[in-house]
Amino acid sequence: MKIYAFSGLGADKRVFQFLNLKAQLIPVDWIAPKQNETIDNYAKRLFEAINPEEEFAILGVSFGGLIAMEISKIYKPKLTILISSAETKHELPPIYRLFGKSGVIKFIPKFLLRPPKKMTKWLFGAENSILLYQIIDDTDLTFAKWAIEKITTWKNEYRLERLYKIHGINDKMIPIKPDSKTIAIPGGGHFMIVDRATEISAVINKLIEKNTQPCP
Repeated sequence: MKIYAFSGLGADKRVFQFLNLKAQLIPVDWIAPKQNETIDNYAKRLFEAINPEEEFAILGVSFGGLIAMEISKIYKPKLTILISSAETKHELPPIYRLFGKSGVIKFIPKFLLRPPKKMTKWLFGAENSILLYQIIDDTDLTFAKWAIEKITTWKNEYRLERLYKIHGINDKMIPIKPDSKTIAIPGGGHFMIVDRATEISAVINKLIEKNTQPCP
């Protein structure tokens, strides 16, 4: 089974390099959003270029989890895995929605969207600061601003049946709100896809095995 993976708003496929999975992981590169494009239209346009003809799964990290949700509502994957992300708008911090309602994001200069690296390291709880700093330096600020606006105005309340959430107990960016679908990672921060790659890989492999077993 192929797993199509979507990274965070400022990240790229480098965040998946430490995973060791029993399935083919295919990181999907972001495409440029159109002016005033909605998140659901963006997700559909992004995935139309893939159009898988066989059984597949979707994996999303942070902002990529929101895209994973929007794609999964349309294309119905075998399973959807969210890492350090949210299934509905209610799992995002309320302050995000306040920012979204205020519309202030549209007036923030792009250069302010690249915060000091030490602050980012603390927010992400990152141990691999070298990779985190590389990602910060390479962030497309135009895309980041669009993505932040979509995060703060995300309206999804739809829940998926075949969905699992892997979330760190110490996540500061999207604090954990555990439910029956959540697999909590003790000590995990928002950057645990990198810092806890071995543990995350083991969890994902168990989910793959559980959801690909032939019916009796």
